[in-house]
Amino acid sequence: MRLSRFFLPILRDNPKEAEIVSHRLMLRAGMIRQESAGIYAWLPMGLRVLDKINRIIREEQNRSGAVELLMPTIQSADLWRESGRYDAYGKEMLRIADRHEREMLFGPTNEEMITEIFRASVKSYKDLPLNLYHIQWKFRDEVRPRFGVMRGREFLMKDAYSFDLDQAGARHAYNRMFVAYLRTFNRLGLTAIPMRADTGPIGGDLSHEFIILADTGESEVFADRQVLDQPIPAVDTDFENVAELDAIVKAWTTPYAATSEMHDAALYETIPNERRVSARGIEVGHIFYFGTKYSEPMKATVTGPDGRETPVHMGSYGIGSSRLVAALIEAFHDENGIVWPQSVAPFDVSLLNLKIGDAGTDETCATLYKALTARGLDVLYDDRDERPGAKFATADLIGSPWQVMVGPKSLAEGKVELKRRKTGERQLLSVEDAVLALTA
Repeated sequence: MRLSRFFLPILRDNPKEAEIVSHRLMLRAGMIRQESAGIYAWLPMGLRVLDKINRIIREEQNRSGAVELLMPTIQSADLWRESGRYDAYGKEMLRIADRHEREMLFGPTNEEMITEIFRASVKSYKDLPLNLYHIQWKFRDEVRPRFGVMRGREFLMKDAYSFDLDQAGARHAYNRMFVAYLRTFNRLGLTAIPMRADTGPIGGDLSHEFIILADTGESEVFADRQVLDQPIPAVDTDFENVAELDAIVKAWTTPYAATSEMHDAALYETIPNERRVSARGIEVGHIFYFGTKYSEPMKATVTGPDGRETPVHMGSYGIGSSRLVAALIEAFHDENGIVWPQSVAPFDVSLLNLKIGDAGTDETCATLYKALTARGLDVLYDDRDERPGAKFATADLIGSPWQVMVGPKSLAEGKVELKRRKTGERQLLSVEDAVLALTA
């Protein structure tokens, strides 16, 4: 992509309304634009990151055996009355009426709707287990939306819902998602700690939040440092193997780790002082097992092996895709801008032509652009007629993992300059060697 043809409305100055690093950098880097309190338009740069996050989420959900569908954002109030949550949910739910005065709502979550879909189609235990997920925009009318997309009113979320015949099956479904989440966050470049958590308005009696440590986290968290040393489940993990998944989950949940709501101060004090971690954390995922909380009132039953009708056991599993963009920036930035992990960077390489109109730099940039894109890399070619300093600042701000700088001085030696954004390390390489280094 040529930057001269891309839509990238960069801000030179820090926006006054931005209180935290991620909000400030997302606005400055032209990733989002606020349209209303807590509601943002995702501009091309931001959307590229969001799409890459969702791709990884999908791959790991599919690997675990979950099946994707897509539910509507607008739901009938009648479904929520069946579960008993319509009046209990609170003012965060945006309640509306259509032209026929039917009561509707903009879905903050989808337990009721997925239960209705399930009960209409699944009748036998032979069709279980089942896990259905989607990635969908949701709305919660936060009383104080703040921190940009970290706590917005409209947000993109992956939510999955499992259905099983009994508690043992539901626990295995829970473990599947637990392991899938460990893999997902690791592939995003994050160290996410699963912590015992309150179930909140979703309900249930088994719940873990996946927390990344960050100074701007919304809550205090406590953990035994040993949890950080656990290995990430391998790509060939067998999601059908009950014992294997049990062992993984046990290893990750044995060291102490809890949010402030579930914190046991006395137990925490038994951990050796050098292993205690007390920090701020950002929630990036939340999983729940809630048994028959929704299936019983909504009559979502299957015929069991004994011929009797039995309510299914359910769980729900959320990842905040849009929140993850901000969380990644909180975790990966420096004084000059964003430092994206390779897996989610909007562009792999920023190619900087330091003297537009010079025959040598123009030709070399064209050669590099063609060679790198042919090898599957996303390249942002800064072909603007700007000073080199402005191009350096833009490249650092948007945070591509690699920068290739092409100027007359280095070209006189047959070289281009390759910079790794994360470390600042620079190398002078031939064009051929630069291509090899970037595609190794």
